[in-house]
This record gives sequence, C-alpha cells and structure tokens, in this order.
Amino acid sequence: MEAKIVRAKLRNFRMSPRRMREIADIIRGKSAGDARNVLEFTPRKSAVAIKKLLDSAIANAENNFNLDPDNLYIKTIMVDEGATWKRFVPRAQGRAARILKRTSHVTIELAENQQ
Repeated sequence: MEAKIVRAKLRNFRMSPRRMREIADIIRGKSAGDARNVLEFTPRKSAVAIKKLLDSAIANAENNFNLDPDNLYIKTIMVDEGATWKRFVPRAQGRAARILKRTSHVTIELAENQQ
C-alpha cells in the first residue's frame, strides 16, 4: 500500500528565502512532534511561520485523511523564492538606491512512518 502524502503551503511570506531555509534545514526529516518542539523554542520569526504551517499540515492529515499525528514525519520541506517587491530609498545628490523586499513560498509534505 502506498503511503499518503499530506501537503500544506505558505505563499508570499514576507521574509527572504535564505532566512526561511535556515529553519527548514533544522527540521527536515524529523518526526512531526519533534519538529514542533524544535520550532516552539526557536526564537526566529521564520520558526513561528513554519510552526503554524506544520500545525496546518498535521490538521490536514488528521481531518482529511484520518492519519495519526504521532505517526507522521516531514518527508520534504521546500523554500522557494516568491515575488520580490522593489522599493527605492533616497540617497545623496538626488540619487536613489533600490531595496529588494523578498518573499518566500514554503511547501511542507508529511508522510506516515512505515512499520
């Protein structure tokens, strides 16, 4: 029997993908419960957003597919670059410098442990 894969996505989150990947790399491959505990005590804005996304994926697994949340692990977590907002800040002698406000798309996939 093929294992069910449950997905949840976070799109256009206002943080650079590089910062989001730091946290995603920490929890990749862990069980859902362990990952939740790690995120709970990681003092980063990206950890709060990824924890919320993980909770959503766990709820999807529980409600839509009747899977046991204690039996789930993070199969994949991907952080991709979203749209970039371009802004300008005034500089000396009438010039302007560009500011790039980057966004991220995060996709998390949970699967059941096979015993």
